[in-house]
Amino acid sequence: MKTRQLAALVAALGAAGILMAAAPSVTPRMPDGRPDLNGTWENGSGIEFIKPVTLPDGSVCVTGCTPGAPASAAAAAAQAPVPAIGTARPRYKPEFTARVEDLKKRQQKEDGVLRCQPPGVPRIGPPDKILQTSREIVFLYEDVSGPFFRIVPLKAGVKRADDSESYLGDAQGHWEGDTLVVVSLNFNDLTWLTDDGAFHSTSLVVTEKLTRRGNEIEWLALADDPKVLAEPWQLRPRRMTLTDVEMAEPAPCVEQDMSHMKDDSYHSNPR
Repeated sequence: MKTRQLAALVAALGAAGILMAAAPSVTPRMPDGRPDLNGTWENGSGIEFIKPVTLPDGSVCVTGCTPGAPASAAAAAAQAPVPAIGTARPRYKPEFTARVEDLKKRQQKEDGVLRCQPPGVPRIGPPDKILQTSREIVFLYEDVSGPFFRIVPLKAGVKRADDSESYLGDAQGHWEGDTLVVVSLNFNDLTWLTDDGAFHSTSLVVTEKLTRRGNEIEWLALADDPKVLAEPWQLRPRRMTLTDVEMAEPAPCVEQDMSHMKDDSYHSNPR
């Protein structure tokens, strides 16, 4: 009897533990009542997909590689399609599809990220760290092409000293209930929306929405460029999880590979 009672007690405690673990924690708030987005956030970005393998002929394959496979097979694997960051790739107007395909074939020569240029928005993805005050919010990034930051004023009319078109654009933030909405525009046309030739014009407008629930933030982004896109591109949602691992000063991005390029083989970036 005691054994059955003990088993029942353990089962009950276990179920309660599961429920406690599943229950969302309370969302912390700033003194002004807004959700507190401060913190360092794990968002699934990074370059963990790069796994160099030295092949029998001495060449090195950086992703999608099978040890012992011939270089030609490795190159084919490296070019194998991987899921893009969005629920679907951006859909272009018919007159621009050929340009996208041409840029995709020549990614090694045309993709500015491979030359340490800023990746642009929304390609840069969710921030790795957020600093929040009642007047502005700062996004910090540790990207594959270097460290970057974006300043998001919460007061309308705030402008940069240099208001020329830029890689990361001009951001303006406001709150819709408990959701931070960031609208960015004034981009140059030197970045891509995502990998594989997804170019944009200077008419690009990107809207990001960040909603904190407990120790997680849901990041949504919508890219609208009526000059070249057939419709606005809704990226798939990304989840950011609070972490106690602080950001470290990243190594500088130094391009050292272009002079060694033998052909136009490339890999798709799954971020």
